[in-house]
Amino acid sequence: MSTAKQSSAESENAETQWRSIYVIGGVFTIITLIGITLDVIIGNVTGGNLSALPQTAVERFAQFQVNPWLGLYNLDLLNTVNQIFFIPGYFALYAVQRKTNSAYALLALIVFLVGTTVFVAANSALPMLELSHKYAATTTESQKTLLAAAGEAMLARGAHGSLGVFFSFFLPNLAGLVMSFAMLTGKVFSKANSYVGIIGSALMMLYVVLVTFAPNVKDMATAFAMPGGLLLMAWMIMFTIRLFQAAKQEG
Repeated sequence: MSTAKQSSAESENAETQWRSIYVIGGVFTIITLIGITLDVIIGNVTGGNLSALPQTAVERFAQFQVNPWLGLYNLDLLNTVNQIFFIPGYFALYAVQRKTNSAYALLALIVFLVGTTVFVAANSALPMLELSHKYAATTTESQKTLLAAAGEAMLARGAHGSLGVFFSFFLPNLAGLVMSFAMLTGKVFSKANSYVGIIGSALMMLYVVLVTFAPNVKDMATAFAMPGGLLLMAWMIMFTIRLFQAAKQEG
């Protein structure tokens, strides 16, 4: 095989791999959308009110004993899983823009990966479940006091709306904002898709800031979270369709 033919074959093989990344990213984005929809449904069924959540570690332990799945949900385990599943989607967004706006798309991917790492590391759902089991099993007050203190430390680090999880929620939304700006100038996605992502990410970042640093308006902050979340879901649907189209067009 000549050098030119070999180079052409290698290039075609590389493009085939990139097209498969678009498809994989689209599929995992759909899975993430299903997870987000499930999160919205559960939140509405259970009230979706931050102030109604158990406030102390002992109250969390009690909830785990009655309904462990609800306890895990209230400590953002589903959000953590969704975050992990969304990684291939962000990689696909970088991949499809690698020839037109790779710098900003890569920056958005890096910010998202850092945010996801922080999100997973800070999540306290499974450790709190384990502490709840130990709390229920112990019979000595001194041990219960120690476990309750450990639980309070976990909540300070990982409870929804606490300072400990600020970057866990802020960084992924910042990544969405940067990626949407990259899409705006990358000429792969429509401007409408980009603007929907920009507005949705900005509203969610505002929500995270209010929930974290203005606790007295936590419930009012949902006025930004609801439209922001819906816009981001629309953003995901729009770019997923474009990823599948790009996989076919480049084929």
